[in-house]
Amino acid sequence: MRQYLTRRALLAVPSLLAVTLLIFLAMRAVPGDPAVLLAGEFATPETVASIRAKWGLDQPLPVQYGVFLARLARGDLGRSIVSEMEVSEEIVQRFRVTLTLAFSAIAVALLIGMTAGVLGATRSYTVWDYGSMVIAMLGVSTPIFWSGMLLILLFAVMLGWLPAGGAEAWRSYILPAVSLGFFAAGIIARQTRSSLLDVLRQDFVRTARAKGLPGRLVTLRHALRNALIPVVTVAGLEFGRMLGGAILTETVFSLPGLGSFMITAIAKRDYPVVQGIVLWLAIVFVVINMLVDMTYAALDPRIRHS
Repeated sequence: MRQYLTRRALLAVPSLLAVTLLIFLAMRAVPGDPAVLLAGEFATPETVASIRAKWGLDQPLPVQYGVFLARLARGDLGRSIVSEMEVSEEIVQRFRVTLTLAFSAIAVALLIGMTAGVLGATRSYTVWDYGSMVIAMLGVSTPIFWSGMLLILLFAVMLGWLPAGGAEAWRSYILPAVSLGFFAAGIIARQTRSSLLDVLRQDFVRTARAKGLPGRLVTLRHALRNALIPVVTVAGLEFGRMLGGAILTETVFSLPGLGSFMITAIAKRDYPVVQGIVLWLAIVFVVINMLVDMTYAALDPRIRHS
């Protein structure tokens, strides 16, 4: 396992370098000069030139990229052009909010999705099956920003049960977690139903039933565990998407996470912040994929990493 993880980490290095190059070039291709935005509309050319020189924006692009890689090799993501704070410190502060939201949302997605999928598989072609698939279809088809605003209107404005935004207490995460998790729940429900239906038709399930084991025990202890590998894959991908794609949810619910932070940084052309966030999320995605692969062996002992 250690050799496998080491090899995966080494193979991820070229991918991460490619990510840094792509986001570096993409940000420089976006119209707008961060020095002009920082100096103001009525700043003199001398002021703008001094700001560009301070942040190295007057250097050729290969030189700027080389400086970025040299700092990155020392674990330094640079300083924000706007706030002049360390990018790594700001990312850590914001990532706590995004991570809390992602864990809450994936918990909602697994609870709803796996329950609906198991009901659909064990009671196939019944009202329970059709109802669970309707829930799955609604989850996949509902835009996150629309479900978020609907939840705010119902539970925050009309009923007043929950806060409409912010991150002051755990209650502030309920509505955004449901909004973000409902979309993933639809995907997990469909995958759980499909995978569990395939396993329930296999010989070892028939043998367990022939021995007189209760149907619920056969389903939950034997069949579901063998059906979880594709579900874990989907859940891992969805969790990574939640960490990197919670921009709409954080914006709608005014959460000070990485998503809303990146939107602000892109608008202000804060190159170091955007580069740092994208690289951080890429590393997190690599780690999540490794954890998913490790989970395979725990679920199915026949799987070995070599």
